[in-house]
Amino acid sequence: MESRDSPLLGSLRAAVAAAPADLPLRLHLAQLLLDAGRSEAAVAEVAVALQHAPGDAQARELMARAIGAPATHTPDAPPEPSLPAQPPAPRPGFDWKAAEQQVGDVVPPRFVEAPAPADGQGGQGGQEGPGDADAWEVEAPGGVRLADVGGLEEVKDRLEAAFLAPLRNPELRKLYGKSLRGGLLLYGPPGCGKTFIARAVAGELGAAFLSVSVNDVLDMWLGNSERNMHQVFETARRQAPCVVFLDELDALGAKRSRSAHSGTRNTVNQLLTELDGIDSGANEGVFVLAATNVPWDVDNALRRPGRLDRTILVLPPDAPAREAILRYHLRERPIENVDLGKLVKATDGLSGADLAHVCEAAAERALLDSARLGTVRMIGMKDLLAAAKEVAPSAEPWFASARNVAMFANEGGMYDDLVTYLKKRRKL
Repeated sequence: MESRDSPLLGSLRAAVAAAPADLPLRLHLAQLLLDAGRSEAAVAEVAVALQHAPGDAQARELMARAIGAPATHTPDAPPEPSLPAQPPAPRPGFDWKAAEQQVGDVVPPRFVEAPAPADGQGGQGGQEGPGDADAWEVEAPGGVRLADVGGLEEVKDRLEAAFLAPLRNPELRKLYGKSLRGGLLLYGPPGCGKTFIARAVAGELGAAFLSVSVNDVLDMWLGNSERNMHQVFETARRQAPCVVFLDELDALGAKRSRSAHSGTRNTVNQLLTELDGIDSGANEGVFVLAATNVPWDVDNALRRPGRLDRTILVLPPDAPAREAILRYHLRERPIENVDLGKLVKATDGLSGADLAHVCEAAAERALLDSARLGTVRMIGMKDLLAAAKEVAPSAEPWFASARNVAMFANEGGMYDDLVTYLKKRRKL
């Protein structure tokens, strides 16, 4: 905290430090700093706010005012809160109003190639931990479909063949005695969209979606974890057809032989019981999808026939998927002359999370330049390529571990897809 801060500014700085993601609070601090003539400090606060919310109109307005405001602060004259804030005089020779309009509505072409519809990937959200069965938040049927997943055609084909096709035709299902239930395990490096794909499968099935993570189920008190697991499946049975998505399966269903804690073993036992159904037909219309980064740490009993017996490898996005993800994360940012084809090639091997970080870092570079120079600058290829060069592929450590598993622990061809990919990328 600066020594010249007034008590009010000091309190606000402490509050912002305690809640850095609170956008209205940070903008309020920036407004007071601007009113006090501390334009440089206001620019710093608004720059952080714009990193979290690039499209926020109030933040843009404050940035324009802060850059054009004269620095006339006197330390012994704290701001007078009862007086209305006077707008700063604009810097001569620059039309700030026109600049705001330029940022808010960029004139095409935003990309080098002709505009074309593209798939994008949305955010991935979790669920709040419940206290009882009725507290579980179940998403209504609909939402995203597999068509919304950019690229990854091989994964879509595997999902269709292994999971969706047998369930779409009720007459064939009845003829062949196929039960309306099933389990699928998605595995692969982190940040590659396993949760998004699971939500898309729910959309294809026209089923509700219930996402469960380790924090939602595990409890410090004996017996509560098993009860929470049972409540999850009871909720899904009432909402059937419903997809239950078990995230971080390696934590929820860790190998019991490696666990010395009886609570962990009991939780796995409860999960096995729920997957089998309490009685015949109990899980009719309940589809179980699970995701893990380390399938080799999942209890073998969970992968027996009738449980999570189908496995699909979800790899870093291919070229069409990278293009869709980049379009999504650049859709509301002020960009110009972005050559997506060149950018897609430069980001080979990056995960979806890495690509989001590339776009964020490029936006930060342009924002800070605008703050320093007093001129609103668009995000261009130079920013994006520089950001891509600085981002190391986050999946590489995962592949280093997976390589050992593929070489020495591929019992029964369980990881044949992984072996094929590693050979193709010359990692094996």
